Amino acid sequence: MVLTLIIFSAAFPLVVVYFWFRLAKINYSLVLFLITILPGLAAFFPALILQNLLAFPIYSGRIALFYQYFVRIALTEELSRLLMLFIFFLICSRFKPNSNFSIFGKQSSYMTPSYMTTSEIIKMGTAAGLVAGLGFAMLENAIYAASNINLLLFRLVTAVLHGACGSRIGAATVMFRSSPVKAVMHVLAATAIHGLYNLMVTLPGISSVVAVLIALSAFAIAMVTITSNSQSAENLPDKTSQNY
Repeated sequence: MVLTLIIFSAAFPLVVVYFWFRLAKINYSLVLFLITILPGLAAFFPALILQNLLAFPIYSGRIALFYQYFVRIALTEELSRLLMLFIFFLICSRFKPNSNFSIFGKQSSYMTPSYMTTSEIIKMGTAAGLVAGLGFAMLENAIYAASNINLLLFRLVTAVLHGACGSRIGAATVMFRSSPVKAVMHVLAATAIHGLYNLMVTLPGISSVVAVLIALSAFAIAMVTITSNSQSAENLPDKTSQNY
């Protein structure tokens, strides 16, 4: 019973997002959705290795807090997601253009669908990153909840954070060739949001409420980005969609 509760709770954010994709009529199939969870799951392991390698003491108070929450935790997890998503997109590009496993569906190749604008490509990368981020959170939350069942509800908020940060990493992944500066800014934004959340949830009082609001706001922005019909969200020339 406890194991069932843990599994359902860990996967619940993914289920909600999948049905939201369907309601919003986002072109993201169930097969693709399930496959996109995999890089998120895989990102957990290099992040864990990096965090263990960087686990050395820093004695200055403020510097120690910054290092712990922004570098050792936030940066390692976001870079691990970036790496796994890059590998994921690279693998997708190796399939034939008409393969059902192509990230943009049939008649498309890795970031080169002739019928999609750059803005639409970024939205798809954002969606993939959001799903991968929730996949990362699913594994992490299950591990935390297995050791302490009381953390289940709190970890749902953390899943929202991982999805929000993952969406920005997904966007960065598809932007690195055409706009590397903006891609780096997305990575830094994800790291800053993640680190700020980590810092605030450890402080007493109202800061925990602020941390939850930060996570929810960042997630809401990602949702708007994915569902928005605006073609001017990213000021990039459409021809760059053919450079991927």
